[in-house]
This record gives sequence, C-alpha cells and structure tokens, in this order.
Amino acid sequence: MFQLEYPWLLLVLPLPLLVWWLLPPYGERTRAVRVPFFDELARITGQTPSRGAVILRGNWLRRILAPVCWALLVLALAGPQHLEPPVERTESARDLLLAIDLSGSMATPDFVDDRAERIDRLTAVKSVVDDFIRRRTTDRIGLIVFGTNAFPQTSLTLDHTAVRDLLQELRVGMAGPQTAIGDAIGMAVKMTEHSKQRERVLILLTDGNDTASRLPAEKAAAIAKAHHIIIHTIGIGDPNAVGENRVDLDALKRIAQATGGRSYRGENRQQLADIYALLDRITPSKVKHSVYRPKVKLYYLPLGTALLLMLGYHLLMLGLVAPAKRRRATPDEPLPGTAEL
Repeated sequence: MFQLEYPWLLLVLPLPLLVWWLLPPYGERTRAVRVPFFDELARITGQTPSRGAVILRGNWLRRILAPVCWALLVLALAGPQHLEPPVERTESARDLLLAIDLSGSMATPDFVDDRAERIDRLTAVKSVVDDFIRRRTTDRIGLIVFGTNAFPQTSLTLDHTAVRDLLQELRVGMAGPQTAIGDAIGMAVKMTEHSKQRERVLILLTDGNDTASRLPAEKAAAIAKAHHIIIHTIGIGDPNAVGENRVDLDALKRIAQATGGRSYRGENRQQLADIYALLDRITPSKVKHSVYRPKVKLYYLPLGTALLLMLGYHLLMLGLVAPAKRRRATPDEPLPGTAEL
C-alpha cells in the first residue's frame, strides 16, 4: 500500500503558475555603445537593425520538463512511502516474581513425590514451581531466593527457560540458614522499581517465620502496596513447631491482606500444586497487543528522476549548442569589402 506522509504539500503544485501570473517578467537593462558609423556597420555586416528588447524564448522540451520536474520535486517533499503488512507485537502486561525460602528447614523430608517416595520441601517446591513457570508463557518472571539474606536469582525476563534452569540450581542454605521475609519483599520492590508495568505480583513461599530481616515484614508489605505489588503468600511449614522452624501463618496472612493478595497453606506436594494452579487461575496471563506497520521511504525515486531529467536536458542542450558556437566562431566566407590573403 502506497501513501504520502505529508499529502498537504501537494497544495504547492500550482505555485509556479501563481508566480508567473502575479510577478512581472524578469528584465535587465544594459549599457549600449553609440557609434557614428552605425548605419555603415549594419550595411557591411548585412544585418537589419530593429527597435525593442531581446526576449529569450525556451524550446518545447524545456516547457515540458520544467513542470514535470517541479511535480516530481513536490512529490518527493510529500514523502511517498510504502506500507508493509502489519506486524503484531505481543508484550507482557504483568511482572511476576517468585520468592522461595532456602532456609535450613527446607531440607525437611516431609513431602511425597509421584512415586510415593519422601522428598525434601525444596525439591517438592521446585517441581511445582517449574510447572507453574512453564504455563506462564507471556509474563515477565523473576526469581528471588532468601534465607538469612535475600538475593535476585534471575531478573525479570521473558526467557522462562533460563528461569527454570536457574530454579533447578537452588540448594538449601545457599542464602543462609535463617529466614528474612521482609528482605525478600524489599528485594521485590527494588526489582520492580523501574518497571513500566502497572500490575506486579509477588508469590512468596516460606516454611519459617521472619527472624533475620533488617526490614520488618509488615512494613515491607506496606511499601510493596505503595509500589502496586500484590503479594500472595504460601506457608508450608509446621505452625506448631518452635523457633526457626515454626511458620507464622497469621503473619503471612497479614502480609497478603495488606497488599490485596491471598494467603495459603500447603501441607503436601499435591496441595502445593493445587495452590499454584489456583494462583495461575486468579492471576491469568495479561498481554498487550500492538500493531506496527513498517514504512519504506520512497522519496528518492521522484527526486532521483527529477535530477536525471534535468541532467539529461542540460547534456542534450550542451551537445546541440556547442557545435553551433564552433560554426559561428569559424566564418566560411569573408566579409564584404575585404580581400583574402
């Protein structure tokens, strides 16, 4: 499809006609040489003097090429372009962060896999989270790990294969033996600080209570809410345990409610899988569709054509005029009243 980027410039096409109509013809006065023997000079040269101005007249080729070149120049200024077929671009409309507890209690083998064999909590979590990531095809996903400290394992990215690979590399204790829930939430705020997405979700999984955070978890939740982050919490520990191994379900519930999220408890692998399936449904993938049509600029075609026409015309005139000048410069016959030597 062809179109003009600035079609209103075609309005200047009649401009030369307006100039020809409104402005007076170009004239130039020159000094004349008076000689007393003018009549005798005219008789000797065989010319007939006449009164009036000299009017330069163009040839028919110039009368045709001048408006054609002008029209081509105006067409080039109007910006002719060719529109390519539309290209649809799909972009993520949500940032999704997964925060996983790597404290020492995640090594407790109280989960059962598909073969009815006991596995530790982290292994069960990795298998469920891996399946969850695989289904989130259009979200930007980031991975946070926390223990005594919180670290970004992967930045927000659409490369879900890399996220799943790095998920499998997680090991218990690699972030420290304690639990810093508040710092994990603070890391989520920092990772999405410059994000352009209005909707941001953090799914936080832990099996302990907050014992190592420099920033209190509920204070961190308030900051997260101010940054438009919704937090869903999942507790998989034992609420009846003591010390580091006791999961504070009430605290997790308050964190989720403060940001408009939900709180869950997963007691086994199947229940944990059901929780992530539910979160997959209540936070469906959101995408933005934008249509872009590539444009190919074609202004050089009329511009180049006009330049070639003008160059060809001048070369043609040069070829016709130069021989005539040479013939005038070499007279074939002597002037009357002179003798050949």
